[in-house]
Amino acid sequence: MKKVILDLAVTLDGFIEGANGETDWCIMDDDMNFDGFISSIDTIFYGRVSYDMWGNYQPDETASPDEKSLWKNVHSKKKYVFSKQNKKDDNAIFISSDIAAKVNEIKKQPGKDIWLYGGASLIKTFIQLNLIDTYRISVHPIALGNGKPLFENLKERIDLRLLKTNIFKSGVVQLIYEPAK
Repeated sequence: MKKVILDLAVTLDGFIEGANGETDWCIMDDDMNFDGFISSIDTIFYGRVSYDMWGNYQPDETASPDEKSLWKNVHSKKKYVFSKQNKKDDNAIFISSDIAAKVNEIKKQPGKDIWLYGGASLIKTFIQLNLIDTYRISVHPIALGNGKPLFENLKERIDLRLLKTNIFKSGVVQLIYEPAK
């Protein structure tokens, strides 16, 4: 069965974006093998705001060939958008109800794993519904002091089991967890 993987950058003080939505602190090291992660998935789950910003994003002509290739690979994946607004978009399927049932149905389809891209409210919903199979949290060496926290208003504790730790040359530390059974 496919796994839902939350692959996310977070600051040392636990924020996934700054107070004004900024993510300019995110580091992309070449040793992070993000292309390897992208090749391990065939589906991306977006919230509406994240999809509106990044779901059809195209780098400008001055972007590096690597960045253009990255976005081409991202856009080759099947996209689902979780939103109360049921828009028409040829590049994505919109889901507006029965989130847990629809996610479990998608997980049973053949293929590769699923990237839970976000945004924050969708991640919070997936955490509350226990729909995340793997947490790939990349802790960046910066503290913002405020912003949007990853774990906000938890209704109950989440026990996780560490699977692997990766340390990158930039000082980013990636922690890979699964929910404890």
